[in-house]
Amino acid sequence: MKAIAASIVGPMTFIVVAALSHTTDAAAQSSEYYAGKTLRVIVGLEVGGSADVFTREFTAHLRKNIPGNPTVVVQNMPGAGTYAALNFLAERAAPDGLTIVYNNYAWLGQAFGSSALRMRYNQFEFLGGFGDTRVNYMRTDAVAGGVKKPADIMKAENLIAGSNSVGAGDSSGTLAELSLKVLGVKHKMIGGYRGGADIYLALQRGEVQFHNTGIGTFRRRSGPFVKSGEGIGVSYLVPVGANGEFERSKAITEMPAFPDLYREIHGRPPFGPLWDAFNWFTWQTSEMYYLGLAPRGTRPDALAALRQGFEHTSTDADFTKEMVSKYGFSMPYVGIAQGQAIFRSLTEASPAWLGTLRSEMGVQ
Repeated sequence: MKAIAASIVGPMTFIVVAALSHTTDAAAQSSEYYAGKTLRVIVGLEVGGSADVFTREFTAHLRKNIPGNPTVVVQNMPGAGTYAALNFLAERAAPDGLTIVYNNYAWLGQAFGSSALRMRYNQFEFLGGFGDTRVNYMRTDAVAGGVKKPADIMKAENLIAGSNSVGAGDSSGTLAELSLKVLGVKHKMIGGYRGGADIYLALQRGEVQFHNTGIGTFRRRSGPFVKSGEGIGVSYLVPVGANGEFERSKAITEMPAFPDLYREIHGRPPFGPLWDAFNWFTWQTSEMYYLGLAPRGTRPDALAALRQGFEHTSTDADFTKEMVSKYGFSMPYVGIAQGQAIFRSLTEASPAWLGTLRSEMGVQ
């Protein structure tokens, strides 16, 4: 998928290089530093959401991979679509290596220059991250006669989708809305939810009918809902190359890839300015969805230890076994060089894509 991703980014093309190797001396020095200390990991969303659940799963294995084995405590700091946690890390957290943020990558606010986001990602120390595959699913009673197959979504009269916030800041809600717009499904958005878990509860109540989430959360949290026949997977999102090529997931069989669903419905591949903007959005979100950040200027020994801990946890046998057991696969790890390159790509985004997104999302 890396080769395909590189072919679609146009002016923001870059070569993704291998993760940087970390100096062992600094990490070794940090063994004494972290011994007996507590590492606070802040999540910018409510308890029970995708980011919160994944953070707790990851940090349960992180402690043993950080030299000195500090106690790890997860703290939720919801607000402003994860921006409250990021602003706190930039403005108030000490660069002592004892407070970090582990969150979803809320890059859209930076791309749009949102005033609610008082920082830039390249102002932090990147620790490591994970890519994710985003999926759309819906209530089967959202259309008359019920949804028997994903293409039945086109029968919806006014499909209701949920979002943390309307506008920049919520990748999940934006992906849901763009998916519906590109397909041409009549819909409306309801914003103001506190996270994915809150939207899922609204979906169960029938208040919301359509939701975008990660494939892992879809299988873990929404699995019983789908198996009961109340819900159905609609599509999984995948970046498409300049020549229309894309890589279908061998691990996802519950639903078609979005380009395949579009072709089934419309008889041709997706195209046009809205599709180009949506495709770029999908690439950004798929390449890195979860990431760890430390304050700028974090002391070198602590930074080396944290990066070592993140990288080693990504290949930790127990963590990998848990991911495969729960989700059926292990999410791809994003190393230091790759993550920093993704941050740089934000400054190279096509003005046409951003303009289209602003217009479609009603962002001033």
